[in-house]
Amino acid sequence: MTRLVLVRHGESVWHAENRYAGISDIALTPLGVRQADWLAGWAGEAGLSSVWASTLSRSMRTAEPCAQAVGAPLRTDERLRELAFGEAEGLTAAEMNQRFPRAREDFRADPVAHHLPGGEDPVKAAARFTECLRDIAAEHPGERVLVVAHTTVIRLALCRLIGVPLREYRRLFPFLRNCALTEISLHEDRTAVLEFNSPLPGAPS
Repeated sequence: MTRLVLVRHGESVWHAENRYAGISDIALTPLGVRQADWLAGWAGEAGLSSVWASTLSRSMRTAEPCAQAVGAPLRTDERLRELAFGEAEGLTAAEMNQRFPRAREDFRADPVAHHLPGGEDPVKAAARFTECLRDIAAEHPGERVLVVAHTTVIRLALCRLIGVPLREYRRLFPFLRNCALTEISLHEDRTAVLEFNSPLPGAPS
């Protein structure tokens, strides 16, 4: 059994306006940097063997101080990147409603069957993300590993791993806090959710 702690990166500069970042390479805010440092304080005492991150800078910047605290090199994998939102990248929900109202309405009804225009197929995103998690688990059997990634792919992966229809990811897991802890255990084809979206005590927000 491998325990994976899945964490959304620190606050990014598009967070305040709730703009969809997707694969756009958006920097952390000063608050996001403080959240990353707070997470590193936890990581240094959490019994972690390794730290992994997506290749987007907001994820790597969050994970770097954690890797230093653990005393291990930061590992990255493109499969941990966020879902690509296509024409919705950089837009708020209100702006989407103005630019493509029908597509936005369909997305709200079923975000998998009707993903955002030009965006990545969520089924494929869930598959590549969970494949990466299983590869990480295989490389670290019996260990506890931190994986810093992104809100949508984490939620999609949780649905896939526990056998819930992917279309339910927005309803069952409405949001993930920045730098909150979601921990799962992986053992062969079995997954258990040990903790979900738990903020670190005293963390800046």
